[in-house]
Amino acid sequence: MGSSVPSGSETLVVCKAEELPPGQVRKIDAERPIAVFNVDGVFYAIDDTCSHATASLSEGDLEGHTVECPWHVSRFDLRTGKPCSLPASRPVRTHAVEIRDDTVVVLVGTKPEWADAS
Repeated sequence: MGSSVPSGSETLVVCKAEELPPGQVRKIDAERPIAVFNVDGVFYAIDDTCSHATASLSEGDLEGHTVECPWHVSRFDLRTGKPCSLPASRPVRTHAVEIRDDTVVVLVGTKPEWADAS
């Protein structure tokens, strides 16, 4: 189930960290929806809409640090937002994630430290 936030927000409170266990995803309904993934205890946030079509990436299959688009099987690296396979050729935005008082918080539009790696 998604969380709802006002459009234009720069800091989005997602949930308590314990409510998003490893291997799970949470969709944030905002002006531009965001998907927040827990990969082995590390949280990643990307724009939820595939850059190739309008599919929700939060509905895709998570494998390691990649998510597969449920419509056309493009894969995106959660760390960089870059597509790993066709038909997608444009990256999706990545957002920094912080844990504040055991709460997952997304910093919309702020690149995570690792976004330019790999």
